[in-house]
Amino acid sequence: MLKNFRLSSLFLFLSLTAESGSSVGPCEGRFPNPVTDVCWYCMFPINIGGISLSALGQVDNGDPSPPLICSCPAPSPVFIRYGVGIGFWEPARVAEVVRTPMCSPTLGGITIGSVNAPGGTHENEPGGQDSAFYHVHWIQYPVLNWLGMAITNGACFINESFDMAYLSEFDPLWDDDELSFILNPEATLFANPIAQAACVADSVKASVSMFGLDPLFWCAGSQGSLYPLSGTHANHLSGIDSSLALTHTMIFKLHRELLAKDTSTYGAICGGVSQPILRKNQYKQNMMYPVPQNTFGFGLGVPSALWGAGREFPYKGEDFTYLIWRKRKCCAF
Repeated sequence: MLKNFRLSSLFLFLSLTAESGSSVGPCEGRFPNPVTDVCWYCMFPINIGGISLSALGQVDNGDPSPPLICSCPAPSPVFIRYGVGIGFWEPARVAEVVRTPMCSPTLGGITIGSVNAPGGTHENEPGGQDSAFYHVHWIQYPVLNWLGMAITNGACFINESFDMAYLSEFDPLWDDDELSFILNPEATLFANPIAQAACVADSVKASVSMFGLDPLFWCAGSQGSLYPLSGTHANHLSGIDSSLALTHTMIFKLHRELLAKDTSTYGAICGGVSQPILRKNQYKQNMMYPVPQNTFGFGLGVPSALWGAGREFPYKGEDFTYLIWRKRKCCAF
């Protein structure tokens, strides 16, 4: 996912040379602690063929088990290699949801530059409904590669390194709801009471099973509607809910832009394939900042009321980082 999409140098250059004009605000954070901030139980359940090694209390997304014996194309003179199908959850990305442009809680709470971008806001809309705007940073964070774990050293290995892969401050679609319509013209089909009422079923499913309904791809479960694919969340109830909704939005946006891939179906067992309509149950998350939630992985759309109490507080507790887990099916040898 995001392979060969290396914009770090460009982002750094632009951030150091752009005209200052962003809103100045607090930037707090800390470097992730791999012991206390990572939900290591979230890697489970692990499936080898139809056999589940262990769940350790974690709920799976209901995907079919990988085949016991699988095959993939290989370079000549082999042409075809055979292996064993493995399914597991991989900690692969970090999503930072921040109010101050270019603020990075994951890098210890530093502002990595100055850019002319709007700051985060909370606004009261007519009728008493609040809205919010945040920036989201998408970071490659291949924890298992760094640890050299055996499960990624076979054919499951993806050669990635730490990288600030996507910063919404440089995306002209992120702070313009109307312009973002270019990415999601199908939103007009779901801007009606019937389609929005269907999101109730998605919310109930996410609350009960910890994963939503993939066919209702326009729904973000308990966080409301997924659209627009921008930094605005129109149903702001709390910073945690808005940050979860915008993390979901960023994942969908990257899939729509073909920068994120399917890694969890049979078609992706030999490598990621394009997936412009997000299969949201491929992902789950655990909060790393400001207060880690390191015991359980929650799918997209799960209500924050199940785990979010006390994890948002004034000043230092109003920006958020999430470790994003993606389901992997691969043909290991």
